[in-house]
Amino acid sequence: MSRTPKRLFIEKAALAWGEAMPEEVRILATFADARSATKAAEAIGYSPAVVSHLFANRYPGDLPNVFERIRGALMGHEVTCPVLGDIRRDRCLDEQAKPFAASSAARARLYRACRTGCPHSRLSSDQPKGA
Repeated sequence: MSRTPKRLFIEKAALAWGEAMPEEVRILATFADARSATKAAEAIGYSPAVVSHLFANRYPGDLPNVFERIRGALMGHEVTCPVLGDIRRDRCLDEQAKPFAASSAARARLYRACRTGCPHSRLSSDQPKGA
């Protein structure tokens, strides 16, 4: 009995997105084909379900945020953090999501910088402005 060959993630994405497939989706699908969808999800800090929805062009969430994480984690996109210097964009997004911690002066400075005008911050203006 012959089995149907497994379709590659890049093929699934191409079928769903067509010619409008963003570069970020192509990069993520290529990564998933080389490793696994689970490894691809871990690399960008999302669940395998999000990755699957992304390949199917059915992700209902914050697509620009997912693309920024892909650019940072898999495409080497860096930003200049006012506290840490040059860091990958995905790390920048991770740092923005961390709660305030008075455990170190650097952590406190980073928390405030993410909330007081850093051009790379995605936090809305109604977020707390620091501790």
